[in-house]
Formats: sequence, structure tokens, C-alpha cells
Amino acid sequence: MANTLTPETAADVEDYVASAVASSEPIEIVGGGTKRSIAPPMQTGFVMDLTRLSGIVTYEPEELVLTLRPGTTMAEIEEALVAAGQMLAFEPPDLVPLLGAEGQATFGGTFGTNFAGPRRLTAGAVRDHMLGLSAVSGRGESFKAGGKVVKNVTGYDLARALCGSWGTLAVATEMTVKVLPRPETETTIALRGLSTEAAVRAMSRAMGSAADVSGAAHLPADIVGFMVPGADVPHTVLRLEGFGPSVAARAEALHRLFPGEDIAEIEREPSQALWRAVRDVAPFIGSGGAVWRISVAPTEGPAIVKAAPVGSRAFLDWAGGLVWVETPATGEAGASVLREAIARAGSGHATLIRAPAEIRAGTATFHNPAVNVKALSQRLRAAFDPQSILNPGRLART
Repeated sequence: MANTLTPETAADVEDYVASAVASSEPIEIVGGGTKRSIAPPMQTGFVMDLTRLSGIVTYEPEELVLTLRPGTTMAEIEEALVAAGQMLAFEPPDLVPLLGAEGQATFGGTFGTNFAGPRRLTAGAVRDHMLGLSAVSGRGESFKAGGKVVKNVTGYDLARALCGSWGTLAVATEMTVKVLPRPETETTIALRGLSTEAAVRAMSRAMGSAADVSGAAHLPADIVGFMVPGADVPHTVLRLEGFGPSVAARAEALHRLFPGEDIAEIEREPSQALWRAVRDVAPFIGSGGAVWRISVAPTEGPAIVKAAPVGSRAFLDWAGGLVWVETPATGEAGASVLREAIARAGSGHATLIRAPAEIRAGTATFHNPAVNVKALSQRLRAAFDPQSILNPGRLART
């Protein structure tokens, strides 16, 4: 069993990593550990648990800036933001129920995975809201990038590069993120009965309109009941957020944009519940299938759905650009056919989010990257962690 390291300060992290470098002993880096089951398991002598390196350092609502440590729970962050009428615009998903995990998700895990929810379509990913960070590289050296104000973007690209690296390049000890005002209200316009192909065309049309849609998803008949109680026909849902009169006017505009369609309006509270369910992949919680998170060009979403093995279920987010697929938990869980469909699409990637251990043992968790992306990743690794001290093998494709 690996020894557990529990740093409480940035200096502790630097000491632990420097010691690991000196002894050539790799370390597994974890926060709350709620997403730990996604990546391939590692064999290391030490596990660095960052949950004690936690807490909000500074929060300046008037400046829309939040600085915190990696072990800070998402629940604590949400509580502070709600009290100030603000939010993390990238709408981070809560995957704890989907993964059947224990504990609480932390911001360190959100930063490390770069997972974003439905608003990713318009607000961007986690990395797009990072202003700066302090971290310890795999060389055991502390460094800073970026700043604590929105206008200070010195080193901004470095903070973005580390976001989504799954802890393989550096251990973040303090992070500064931009926050935004929480919308006053929201409404969802639902187009009922569309096929997947028609839904993607409709979502594209809505996103190209002046309606300022902040979320666009397609929920097939076998999925929609988990999101919209009592519904049993496909729903193509379009979210509108903002001030009440503006939302009402934009809802009317969407009605005019789709004359002759079967349209329903979902008001604020059920709309919020619907988008939480989309964000957290609610239809697949507690089921026994393997779960894939597939990112492609929005127009290719229907092709991915068609390629899924018999017995699969799927729904579209990001106007068709994010496909959540649940496949039967047998064999390779549809890995070959799904990744072949992505290859035909020309670009994209598939991540195996949930699967039994026996499937994970023989199925690649992450998509094999393009040659240029792989080369960039290797250069970053050589610069930040040449001995592969931090999370070795975490991003292994098999």
C-alpha cells in the first residue's frame, strides 16, 4: 500500500516533490479522489492527498475574482458564490453520483480534468476562466503564472496549459479563477419530436440566431424522462438566461424561429433541474453500463449516436458537440466502433468515464492524440516533469 502524504502548505508540497525527485520515487496526486476511477490505476510508493491544502484565500465579488487552494470543495465554492449572486460560468459537472464515488469533488480535480458542463458551449472551458496559479513542477520547483486580476494576463497561456493535464505536469497549490454574475432567471424552450439529425440542425440554427442561447441539448425518447418528468418523446432543449424581460423576448424570438414545431416552455425551477441533470449525466446514474464522453464537431454528433453498439443509450449536449453514450458493459464496451466513428468524423476524442475493472484493463481510457498534440504533450512533460514523477501513466492510452 502506498504511503500517504498530506501537505498543508505550498512549502510542504515543494518539499515532498523535491524529495521524490531526489529518490526517483513517483507520486500519485489526488484531491477529493472522486474522479480517480476514470484514469488508469497507478503503482506508486506515495500518494499526495491535497484535501488539507484547502480553503478560499481571497474572494472579491466586485472584481469577479476568486483565489483558492486545490483541496477546496466545490460545495464550499458554490456556497460562497451563491451568497454573492455569482457562479463559475463553465458549469462544472458533479460526477460523484455517476461514478459511484465517495467524498467531495474539489477545485483541484475540476482544474486537473478541465471538465465543463452545458454552458461550455458559450462560456468556454475551465481553462478559459483561469487567471493564474502557483504550483510546484515535477522538478520540485515552485513557480507562478498569471495574476489575480482579470486584466493581468501575464503567463495566462501557462495556466491554461496546465489545466486539463490530470496532475501530470505540476501540483497546483493556489489558483485564481474568474467568476461571473449568476443569471436572474432562465427558461428552456423545448422542441418536441425531432430526430437526432433534425435536432442538430435546429440547435445550430438557434445558436446562430440573436437569441443568445446558453445551452443546447437533444434528449431522445429513452432519455428525456430522466430530465423532464413525464415526457416520452424526444426533446431538443434550448436554454435562455438573463433578466426576466430579456429572457421573455428571446423566448418569443425562438418561437418565431421555429414556426409549426411542437414547442413547450419550461420555467425557471424545472429548467434548472433539467440542466443539472444534463450536466451531471443523470440518465446513466446507477445503471450498469459503461459510459463514454465523446467530443466531436456538432454536425457529427448524430453519426456517433448511430455508431454506438446495440443496446446503447445516448444524448447530445453542446449543440451536438458532446455525446454522452452508455454502452453495454461487455467486451471492450464499444471502444472500436466509437473511435472508428470519430476517425471518420475527422477529429474528436472519446474518454471512457465509467466501466468495470475488467473492461478498463483492456480498453484505452483516453483517445490516442493527434501527432502534433502528442508532440506538444511530450515537450511539456520534458519541461515540467522530465522524470515522470507526478502521476506517471495517468494519461496512458491503455
